[in-house]
Amino acid sequence: MTAGVRDQPRGADRPRPRPGVRLGPVGWLTGLALLAGVGYRLWLLGHATPPTNSDEATMGLAALHIARGEGFPVWFYGQQYMGTLEAYLAAPVFALAGPSLFALRLPTLALYALFLLLAWRLTLRLTGDRWFGLLVVVLLALGADRIVKNQLIAGGGYPEMNAVGVALALLAVDLATGRPGWRLARWATWGFLAGLMLWVDPLVLPYVVATGAVLVGFRHRELRGPAGALVGAAVLLGAAPLLADSLLTGRNPVHAVLAAGGADATAGWAARLHGGLLVGPPLGMGFCGPGTCATWQLWWAYALPVLLAVAAVTAWRTLRRAPSGAGPNGVPPRVAGAVRLALVLAAVATLVAYTMSSSSGLTPTESARYLSTLLICVPALLWPVWTLARRGTGRRTARPVALVVLAATLLTAGYATVQAARTAPANRAAEARHAELVTTLRHLRVRHVRAGYWTCNRLTFASAEQVVCAVVDDDLRPGFDRYPAYRREVEGAAAPAWVAPTGSPLAVRLDGRLGPGPDALDLVTVDGWRIYLPRA
Repeated sequence: MTAGVRDQPRGADRPRPRPGVRLGPVGWLTGLALLAGVGYRLWLLGHATPPTNSDEATMGLAALHIARGEGFPVWFYGQQYMGTLEAYLAAPVFALAGPSLFALRLPTLALYALFLLLAWRLTLRLTGDRWFGLLVVVLLALGADRIVKNQLIAGGGYPEMNAVGVALALLAVDLATGRPGWRLARWATWGFLAGLMLWVDPLVLPYVVATGAVLVGFRHRELRGPAGALVGAAVLLGAAPLLADSLLTGRNPVHAVLAAGGADATAGWAARLHGGLLVGPPLGMGFCGPGTCATWQLWWAYALPVLLAVAAVTAWRTLRRAPSGAGPNGVPPRVAGAVRLALVLAAVATLVAYTMSSSSGLTPTESARYLSTLLICVPALLWPVWTLARRGTGRRTARPVALVVLAATLLTAGYATVQAARTAPANRAAEARHAELVTTLRHLRVRHVRAGYWTCNRLTFASAEQVVCAVVDDDLRPGFDRYPAYRREVEGAAAPAWVAPTGSPLAVRLDGRLGPGPDALDLVTVDGWRIYLPRA
């Protein structure tokens, strides 16, 4: 990677035009696409879409405790992995505006906006093509069901990973290029973000390793000095919550991560290959409807390996054969090729790791979220296709095929986005019914309840802990409480109530206790919900 590349390319200190400064038609269109992507997600937030759940409410409760100064959790409640960065980002919003689902998701919306802006900037730095930058922004502005869940739900890790991954790549471009000014600050930022992701979620680790390899390849001499020491210190600072917890408790978060990835379960290789290579990529990259992929939408699963291979070969050729001087966008082609290759290899590593995990075979639809970081490689993935579509070099069929691939990509993602948007009214109505449940419990002066896992923490967060819930299973036995203090409080209460969704197995079981008897319950119904009160 370092052959023929000087630490400071000749002429690199000359001022060059900054891509994207002048606003022409493509600049205005890109700005509109950016606003449309953020505006679409803001509209979804206003419609309680994507629907929330008790896992997201757990992060909200952590944010509430931080805002009140009642606790400063390192990990997602109930486990020893997945850092609580989203809770710390939401805590100031809660302190100013009070706890709510909308307030919890405002930081994730900001992270998406940052991701979109950085992805556009990275595209210009790697290619210098503003029209291609527009294409990338348009594609990333679209939002299928799985995409907006990853980007907006504050469930731990996913909203911040893509923004950080693109930031690492962009920093790697500037550092490998030898761009003057703020170099130590850039080194420190790269190191801090890398360490931070070790704490938050290791799914982005392939991009940390790949961009780090680019920096070692091009700037190894600089890393031998203060820059290397600064990067090491910044990594430790970013990962400080993880390291401190491990030292104080003796727990190994790697074991917890492996267990969450299905290391304690088994799935056959046929199921893993089906989930990891056929179902996962279309779902995880935004080409499918809510919770399902139609047969025709699976075309992306067959196209992706070809696109990855072409992108890798193209980037490698650029890295090996391009001149060492700076390109028209101020980035030496070899650096651009190296970063593009790094992004592609990181995407391949992500896909391979997911396919090897049992999660891909056991829960392919829900586990497709583990492929959310594949969006980081979009600028590198589609660049060869865009080049063929614009220039039509090579065989006569190359340009039509490239145009078809680009058109199919946009149309499929657009259709999936429409499918996701259509769920918004139903999600808003469901959230209104849940708000009515909370209001009714307050009116009944119910303070303590028992309910299922997917009801409990959501109910506690929605009521800002005015209603405290302990988890039970469908047989009324104690379940998994992520925050044990709630169970202790409920068990100490005189007569806790019960809450269950209408038609659920828990509701059927509790319906059997209606009527005469020593443990009889009285029923209060809310649209979609059943409240069971101990008979006085």
